[in-house]
Amino acid sequence: MSEIIEIADLSAPELDVFARLTGRQLRNRREAAKGILIAESPKVILCALRAGCEPLSLLMERRQLPLQSDLLLRCGEIPVYTADREVLEQLTGYALTRGILCAMRRPSPPAAEEICAGAQRVAVLEGIVDPTNVGAIFRSAAALGMDGILLTPTCCDPLSRRAARVSMGTVFQLPWAWIGDRAEDWPQPGLARLNTLGFQTAALALREDALSVDDPKLAQIERLAVLLGTEGDGLAAETVAQCDYTVRIPMCHGVDSLNVAAASAVAFWQLRESQ
Repeated sequence: MSEIIEIADLSAPELDVFARLTGRQLRNRREAAKGILIAESPKVILCALRAGCEPLSLLMERRQLPLQSDLLLRCGEIPVYTADREVLEQLTGYALTRGILCAMRRPSPPAAEEICAGAQRVAVLEGIVDPTNVGAIFRSAAALGMDGILLTPTCCDPLSRRAARVSMGTVFQLPWAWIGDRAEDWPQPGLARLNTLGFQTAALALREDALSVDDPKLAQIERLAVLLGTEGDGLAAETVAQCDYTVRIPMCHGVDSLNVAAASAVAFWQLRESQ
């Protein structure tokens, strides 16, 4: 059984993981095996457990204890720190979704080549830094036929608390990897890796000479990487220039573009592998 511990001191060091460590400190890029992620809400925690993530400790509203007996059982003998909602919000600085956080050992992502092996459709995220957008893109990619996601080195961490929560746990279900470790590993080296792996590349960009996303020949491409760019400026011009295709979503009523997460859903559905 889990050890239930009433929080008596908000400054206790064992609570640092939930309240005082930055995302960079949790991720621990120098020693990936020691990295930690924070999963928020029962659904996300269960997805992480099914993916093999090791739970380390829980932070839980007192009223959730009798409601989450199955989750506590699945997490095993780990400490469960508890208090009323107001106390936990004071500790973390935000209201906990469904009243639960779980600190878990962070898995090491595979290499990009492993993600691409056998894949027909992958999404490539270039410099997308908003965790809400990253989480939403993962959810759409999982639901709409992408086989995996590759992230450039300047992207937001998909295992950050907010990205994982918005993804509804799909960051633990859909294979993903970093395509490069340093900013200079993208775009040319990363695009060359994709070409070597047999992928043609389609840049989603606002260009008048772009193909419409519903152009039939796009759906017929055997292996396709769909590239999405950062929230403000989209894909870098250098990236677009080096892709095999430039693709645009037709717009109505004078609207020039969609939020990158919304655009991803349209593109993933339209460009999914032809059946």
